[in-house]
Amino acid sequence: MAVALSGGTVPAAPQDGVIEAAMDVAASANANDSVDPVPTHIDLPTAPPSVVSTAQEPEDIIVTAKRRAIAADPLENFNETSFEIIQSVDKAFVGPVALAYRDKLPSPIRSGVRNFLSNIGEPIRFVNFVLQLKPGKAVETVGRFAINTTLGVGGVMDVAKKKPFHMPLRVNGFAYTMGYYGIKSGPYLYLPFIGPTTLRDVTGRIMDLMLLPIAVGKPFNNLYYTVPAGILSSLDDRAEFDDELTRLRTQSGDPYAALRAYYLNKRQAEIDALRGKKSPPPVPVPSLTPAP
Repeated sequence: MAVALSGGTVPAAPQDGVIEAAMDVAASANANDSVDPVPTHIDLPTAPPSVVSTAQEPEDIIVTAKRRAIAADPLENFNETSFEIIQSVDKAFVGPVALAYRDKLPSPIRSGVRNFLSNIGEPIRFVNFVLQLKPGKAVETVGRFAINTTLGVGGVMDVAKKKPFHMPLRVNGFAYTMGYYGIKSGPYLYLPFIGPTTLRDVTGRIMDLMLLPIAVGKPFNNLYYTVPAGILSSLDDRAEFDDELTRLRTQSGDPYAALRAYYLNKRQAEIDALRGKKSPPPVPVPSLTPAP
């Protein structure tokens, strides 16, 4: 077949060649369709594969605060262990006995026992007021002892503190005298049968207990006096301190530190009062809030 042009005729391509060319183009298009197209967006992992697939629910984190140590308590571990043991015994036995002593024994009898034991301690207070060069307080102490021993029936009644005498009981002892002259308290201690104390205070207490047996002798050096007197005095002190101890136990998240601060602050204030000085900043007391 020929195509006519203005300049002549051009022979046409054979028909079989056209068909073969069309088949080649179709095959090439099919080959191109089998290739994956280039992606336009790639998702990258936000974390390494090792943690993406193995993530677990976070566990609760519990933060515990360690009590800050203070210089006054270098034996804190020993003292706190002693405190826990003694408090367990107190809750199981000593406390209930002391409260029974307070609640079951008539108040006049309990007050009479307390006054009697306190009156016996007046000579100890007198000696320490003399050592502290406080003659007025020393004379007053002698007057209290004389009035209560006579008018107070051997000290069973505290007549001296009432009208017309107005001679109140003033606490004193060898520990106070040492503190008065600037002897430091030394390490804080929590001891069986004594409770919170310091090296200075326990030393002074031993000196107090030794004065009458050495200076007077009987009956103060006999067990039939010292043991009952010690038991009754301890029970009465425990009963009187019950409300404060309960408050420290229930309203503080750290009863050990609360009792330690209470004792150290109280003793320092008493000695500063003897010296006529203003007390320094107190030992911080743990917040008295309900324990968790």
